[in-house]
Amino acid sequence: MREDLSTIIKAIPLPTVIIGVNERIVNANAAALEIFGDNLIGRHYVTTFRHPQLLDSIETCFRIGTDAKTQFTISEASRDRTMKASVSALELPDFSGIMACFEDITSVNQAGQIRRDFVANVSHELRTPLTAMLGFIETLRGPARHDPAARDRFLQTLESEARRMSRLVRDLLALSRVEGEERLLPSEETDLIAVLSTTVERLKTLAQDRQVEIKVNCDLDSCVLNGNSDQLDQIFTNLIENAIKYGAKGGVADISVSKIKYEAGLRSAAVKVEICDDGPGIDALYIPRLTERFYRIDSHRSRQVGGTGLGLAIVKHVVNRHRGRLKITSQLGKGSCFSVVLPLR
Repeated sequence: MREDLSTIIKAIPLPTVIIGVNERIVNANAAALEIFGDNLIGRHYVTTFRHPQLLDSIETCFRIGTDAKTQFTISEASRDRTMKASVSALELPDFSGIMACFEDITSVNQAGQIRRDFVANVSHELRTPLTAMLGFIETLRGPARHDPAARDRFLQTLESEARRMSRLVRDLLALSRVEGEERLLPSEETDLIAVLSTTVERLKTLAQDRQVEIKVNCDLDSCVLNGNSDQLDQIFTNLIENAIKYGAKGGVADISVSKIKYEAGLRSAAVKVEICDDGPGIDALYIPRLTERFYRIDSHRSRQVGGTGLGLAIVKHVVNRHRGRLKITSQLGKGSCFSVVLPLR
């Protein structure tokens, strides 16, 4: 029967451990050995698991024979893993004991946490302008009803807050769309130089308002790749806007385009677009989180310049869809550079 048990648990895809009535582990499959160690067999379950929730479930199953489920956390050097354990009594002709199956639900929990954070962030981002708008409307109906100067000032603020909500909804829709398409490699042919030129031309007015000069360093007349022109435009719009808005007033936004004969990370020829500003720079501590949704280093300044906190998240997902790479480098006091590397056909 021991041989039969070994054959059975080898076929179970989840990590599985068999505990005998003497409370010692009599068998375990390879997946369980990988998690709990190679020297499981023959050890008492208390010295192996050491997780109070799991021990309680096993003891309950031993005592009254009922199935039990629980969750516990395994701490590892790089991260914590959340495991779900299902403990069941085994009553076979030649064997009695307990079978414990384990499932790694870390990614499920993380997805749930991301969803909750996302809902909380969206609610906060919408609640702030809505609260301000309701306050202004109440004032316009009351004390400022017959005050033209106050009315004009409040209406201007209402328009600003409405535009902010409109930008947020627009970026949320864009993010949702690109996340849904992230696994689908674009099939249409697009001239990246033409897309970039159109984007730069459209943003010249914003640059003039900020007294920022846009410099383009590109020796290529065209550069055709498999890409979605609208989404590539989103990449360049977000990155160039950031260079204009967060760079030094009266400074320069440098854009350079170059071909790479062979990019090892992409295993193909590639084109590199680098967008740099001469702003205050970003502390290295914050760079890994820049592409998170709603993450801002300076929330007040971001809202002042009209940022939604979603631009770089959109850039990341569009670059991923095009099987490219996004690299961010920055030095305090010397500005920031955002490099997009896209594979060529």
